[in-house]
This record gives sequence, structure tokens and C-alpha cells, in this order.
Amino acid sequence: MTANPKPGYWLALTAAAALALLVAWAPLGAQFDNYALDWTTRLHRPAPWQPTSILLAIDDASYKSIGGVSKLRSALAQSLVLVIAAQPKAIALDVVLADAGEEADSLALEPLLNHIVLPAVLTPPDGWELPQERFRKLAPAIGHVHADPDSRDGMSRAMPLEKRSGGLRFWALSLEAFRLSHGGGPITESPSDLEVAGLTIPSRLADGRTMRIRYLPPDENEVSRIPQITLKDLLARPALAEAFRGKVVFVGATSQSAVRDRLMTPYTTLQPMPGVEIHAHAYETMATGRFLSDASPSLVLLFSLALAAAAAAIFWRYTGLPAYALAALLLGVAHLVPHIFFMADVVFSHVAPMLSAWFAVVVAAGWQYFATRLALATAEGERARYQEAIQFVTHEMRTPLTAIQGSSELMGRYKLTEEKQKQLAAQINSESKRLARIIQTFLDVERLGSGQMQLKQDPVPVPTLLTTCIDRVKPFAERKNITLALDEPLAVTVPGDRELLEYAIYNLLTNAVKYSGPDTRVEVSTIRHNDRLHIAVRDQGMGMSAAELKKLFTKFYRTKSAEQSGEVGTGIGLSIVQQIVTHHGGKIEVTSTPGQGSCFTVVLPLPAP
Repeated sequence: MTANPKPGYWLALTAAAALALLVAWAPLGAQFDNYALDWTTRLHRPAPWQPTSILLAIDDASYKSIGGVSKLRSALAQSLVLVIAAQPKAIALDVVLADAGEEADSLALEPLLNHIVLPAVLTPPDGWELPQERFRKLAPAIGHVHADPDSRDGMSRAMPLEKRSGGLRFWALSLEAFRLSHGGGPITESPSDLEVAGLTIPSRLADGRTMRIRYLPPDENEVSRIPQITLKDLLARPALAEAFRGKVVFVGATSQSAVRDRLMTPYTTLQPMPGVEIHAHAYETMATGRFLSDASPSLVLLFSLALAAAAAAIFWRYTGLPAYALAALLLGVAHLVPHIFFMADVVFSHVAPMLSAWFAVVVAAGWQYFATRLALATAEGERARYQEAIQFVTHEMRTPLTAIQGSSELMGRYKLTEEKQKQLAAQINSESKRLARIIQTFLDVERLGSGQMQLKQDPVPVPTLLTTCIDRVKPFAERKNITLALDEPLAVTVPGDRELLEYAIYNLLTNAVKYSGPDTRVEVSTIRHNDRLHIAVRDQGMGMSAAELKKLFTKFYRTKSAEQSGEVGTGIGLSIVQQIVTHHGGKIEVTSTPGQGSCFTVVLPLPAP
């Protein structure tokens, strides 16, 4: 783009990066990050492993076979006897035994509870719903059953490993099941993780001790790979209990009508997953040690800013195809890096680097495009000005060159008297000086237009200015028998550049003579109005329409009457006159009627008294 880009370029790129990060960290950006993570999870499915957990599912058919919810405690007692006989590693129950129930059923359950993790349910604002105290005393542990879905979309991606309320704290049901299945040792806490039975679980205290769940991917038919046996089948065929041997058993309702905590997961696309099964997947995450940790926010920030800086550097250093090829490569890196991190078991934000790269590339490319367009427009303007300059020079130099050429030919071709030779020599000298003044005027106008020259502020006597211009135009007017009349000019001076002002008035006079018919009159008058001097040049020429007046000072524009007159012109003289007058702090006013002539009035500021 440029070796030294403007500060606005870096400011625009900084703003783009800041906007990208604000959008990425806003709720909408976080939601899109979750969607991207779900897609990445499905795209990079881990190799299936043999689960060490199993479900004892209480489905709709089970409820029907045992006679409804009121008979559940009795059926649980019968089934748990079978399960315990198979010697599982641990049993986690997701059925709250809060009500009294039948005493016979409670008595049947009590001997079994020393093998079972009981559930606790937090029901704000009432607090904890716990099993009866008689059951709590017997259980080796109590774990909360909450999977806490994402508040934005209800998706279960992580599980809180602890819940606190009313002075009570419970670890997750899956964590307690893992602890008991591995010897029942203590849970050691640190600000960044938990340690259980020699296993370190990434779970930051600042994040509420949440743990991302590495779900066991379903099979090709989208069926969960965690095996389950229904309560109905187990009671009907007790031999099925052998499947629980050496496993961690999660017992809970999977019934469509009875389960309140069915949640969607990254793999479930048709039917939500019951909470007890989500806890089984959380246990599998711990049992296999396949944890997903979150990348440091500072690392995401640095990488996003690096992408934005790289985009800025690319379009600063390169243009065209190389720039866009490198930008495409940069965008590919921004999209690919989160996948590389995920395959290394690290959750890296998708949205922050992606938006930073895209916003920076769009802003940098747009800046380069418009900078290029501006440079092109500037170059085109310079070329147009150069062409105008050439046309101006050829137009204005034609008259003095013709006079010089004609006089020199006469002197060389004919034997002239000494007086005639002196006359022609004087004319050549006069026209050459005029030619020099035209060139100087042209250069001065060009320098003024480009800002390379300060306008002179010499006092210019108005009578002398007008008399000089009229004397120069008289020979041209006499050829058409046009009378040049100058009213008594005001004896005032105006500040400015005499050569440029002479050119402006001279141009208006020559145009008046050029586009007026023979035997007409051109009048020059001056009027003072407040602190302004009005110099009016009125002719009896062809005149112009209102539509033509609107375009009169446009470069290269020639009126229809001017084209029909047959007079030679380029259409740039009046635009130069306007530039001169404007640089002197004045303006040009024009009134004209077709067939009745025109009046050009130069309005210039007068010096303060």
C-alpha cells in the first residue's frame, strides 16, 4: 500500500479488532462459539471406548409393569438386590427417596443403601430436597443430580461438580460414583482443579467447578453406546444382572413422561438425553481421563490481535493477488487453529479469532481499495489538469504567436521601409512580452490551484487595470467594428495579483467581443456596494439560456451559441477566470438572455478604510 501508512489505517484496524472482540465476547458471540464447539465435537469424534458404566433404566414400560410410581420403591428394592449381588464397583441412584412411602418397602431398602450414592435435588427457593434421614445415615455419599444446561440454548456441555445452598454442599452424583468406585478416598481441592484417587480433574473454582463432559459418541445408528437394562427386563430376567458386574451402575428414570431433566447434548439431534445418562457420560469422562480444558482468555486475546495485526501488515506490504492470497491463508489459519486445539483436548474460541481475522481483512482490504481509488482519481485529476494546461497554453498563445509569425514573415518577404520595420519589430516585441505574460499567468494559476504559491496582495488601481485590458482588446474589437465603452471607473484599488486580474478581465472582454455581432457595443462599468467592488462587462451578443448558465464555468463546457458562432475556443478560459477571482476572495455573477446579450460581473473585496 505505502511505506508509511496513515495513522487512520492503524486506527481503523484497531477499531476493527476491538469490535470483533466485543462481538465475540457478547452473549450472541458466546452462543455462536457454543454452536461452533458442538459442530467441532461432532466433526472430531473420539474413537469409541468400552464404557465402564451402565444404566438401570426406569422407562415407561417399567413404570407400567410395576403398577406406577407408587410401587417404585418396592421394585427398586427387588432390583437393587440383584444388582448388588453382581458386585458392581459402585451404584448411583437418581431417585430421591424424600417421602415416607410404605414402611415395608423402606425396611427392604435400608440394608442395601450402604452400597449406594443417594441423590440430592436443589429446588430454589425451597432449598435442598434430600432423601429421608433414615436413608441418609446409611448411604456412603450423597451427590447432586444437576446437569445445569446452558442458559442460552438448554444444551448440556458441562457439569457443575459441586452445588452449594443453605450452608450445604454436595458433589456431583457422577463424581461421588467415581470416588466410591476408586476406593472412596477424599476429594482434594485447589483453585484450578480437583484430585480424586490420583486423578486430577480440571475444574476451576472461579468457574463454579464446572467440568466439560466428553460424551461417548453414539454408534452409526445414533444410539448411545452406554449400555442400559430396563427395570422391567431385570425383574423379568434376573440373569441380566450379570451385566452389572464390575461396572458403575446409574439407576434413574428415562421415561418420557417422568423425567424433568432431559437435555440436548452435542450428539443428540432427535431426542434429549435423560439426566441420569448425562451423569453416566460425566463419569466416563473421569474414568477415561479425556478432559477438555478451556484455553486461557489471554491466549485467545493475543492470538486474535495477532491475526488482526497480520491482516494489517499483509495489506500494508502487498497489493493485488498476493495480498488476497495471503489474506485467504490468514483466514484459513483463524478457522483451523480451534480445531487443532480441540484435537489436543483444549477448547479454543472459534468466534474471537474468526471475527478478528475477517473484520481486519475486510477493513484493510477496503482501506487499500479506496486508497488505490483515491490515488487513481488523483492521478487522473493530475492528468486532466495537465491536458487542460496544454489546451490553455495552445489556446492563449495562438494570438501572439500568429502576430509574431505574421510580422516576421512580412519582414523577411518584403522590402519594407525603415518606419514599417520599426513598427513590425515593435509589434513582435510587444507580442513576445504578451506571450511571456500568458505563460507566467498560466504558471501562477497552476501554482495557486495546487497550493504551491501564495497570492500576491499588491494594491491594484482599478482604472489602470481596466484601461490596460481595454487597450489590449481594442485591435480585436475594431475588426468587427465593436465599440468598447468604459464608464468613469471608480478611483479605488483592490488587493491582489495584477497579472492574474488583468488576465481575468481581459478574458471576459475578449469573450464579449468574440461572441458579439459586428457594429455592437461592449460596456465596462464599476459600482461600489458596501465593501465590495462590482466590475461589470456587458455585451450585446448571442446570450445564453438558464440551463447553459448552470454549466458555464464547468471545464471544457461550451454553450450552444458559442459552438454555432464558429469561434475557436476550448471551454476552459472561464473556469480559469473563476479560479482567479475565487482566489482573490471574490465571485462572478452572470445574467444573460438569449439574443439580448450577457453581463459578467466580477465582485472583489475592497481593502478596509
